Amino acid sequence: MHLPSHLARRAIDIEPFRVMAILAQARALEAQGRNIVHMEIGEPDFPTPAPIVAAGIAALQAGHTHYTPALGLPRLRAAIAAFYATRYGVTIAPDSVVITPGSSGALLLALSALLDPGDEVLLADPGYPCNRHFAHFLNGRAVALPVDATTQFQPTAAQIEAHWSHATRAVLLASPANPTGTMLPLSALREMQGIVAARGGMLIVDEIYHGLTYGGSAETALALGDDVFVINSFSKYFGMTGWRLGWLIAPEAYIEPIERLAQNIFLAASTPAQYAALAAFQPDTLAILEARRAEFEQRRDFLLPALRALGFAIPLIPEGAFYLYAGCEKFALPGEDLARVLLDEAGVAITPGVDFGRYRADQHVRFAYTTTLDQLEQGVARLATVLPRFA
Repeated sequence: MHLPSHLARRAIDIEPFRVMAILAQARALEAQGRNIVHMEIGEPDFPTPAPIVAAGIAALQAGHTHYTPALGLPRLRAAIAAFYATRYGVTIAPDSVVITPGSSGALLLALSALLDPGDEVLLADPGYPCNRHFAHFLNGRAVALPVDATTQFQPTAAQIEAHWSHATRAVLLASPANPTGTMLPLSALREMQGIVAARGGMLIVDEIYHGLTYGGSAETALALGDDVFVINSFSKYFGMTGWRLGWLIAPEAYIEPIERLAQNIFLAASTPAQYAALAAFQPDTLAILEARRAEFEQRRDFLLPALRALGFAIPLIPEGAFYLYAGCEKFALPGEDLARVLLDEAGVAITPGVDFGRYRADQHVRFAYTTTLDQLEQGVARLATVLPRFA
């Protein structure tokens, strides 16, 4: 592709978000009349719960279409603080809550407040690709910590100590994690927080899949105290992907500079979305969300053994999110080629491991169980007709 004569280095170097390209290819095939089973995109297939939609409509009808303060609607900030008290037994000040355009806005604010050019953030490989891309966007450096089943696909305290350098400013963790669905217990978070704090750094914890856990509840890093950054979102558990709304919990000393950053980067999050989100914590909404969580668990419990039976290596049972990170070493194709073949020949869209990092990436693919059980069963049946050729 021909590039413009003047293009910033970050625009040249930043890698594509491959899952979005795969989704576009799948949509193009559907436009040609093909039937595609979507297991590529990390977006819940359920619509936004009706009470949230109703609250959004009511906000529009009431004329709530003007800017809110840069840090967010005070009522929503207070509602999020109350949610932490109810769900986790953790007390946080509403003033520490920052409402953002999606969790991406929250991560951008946190890293903007912490990284100067050349500074480093330590994060897991594999991990959510945009995390490392944001560091690059800010002229920082993402230092990959290779993780696998032996570490529960999570960084360890020993890795943090080994990779810490004079340029390290932060460690970014995710629990539950994308693409693996694994979680970090509070004891591990506490150990890592001690190491990071002793070196003058900050811990950032991505908790956007909280609520979508199976067999136990996730523990928030805010239980460690108020000297951590926590990122969350209304997209995954609350089913508000297209509303583009998230939040950041930040230490008190960072709130004023973060407010200045927010004012200049995006001014404020969507006002109607913020009013709609006030209904997210109502008992009737939470009942809907819990029923959906149970359905995700049912899907996981079908898809995990089915993929293992087809020859995929999935050594751990994911505790949260809605993904299966599957080893594809048995098949005679690297993950990216395998994903292409399965889309073209089986009509099943999945994501190659190269989207999530470098460490053993060609040997993995990710399946998202963000579609109905019937669709998952159809997808597995299609895979069974194509995969034996490559085994």
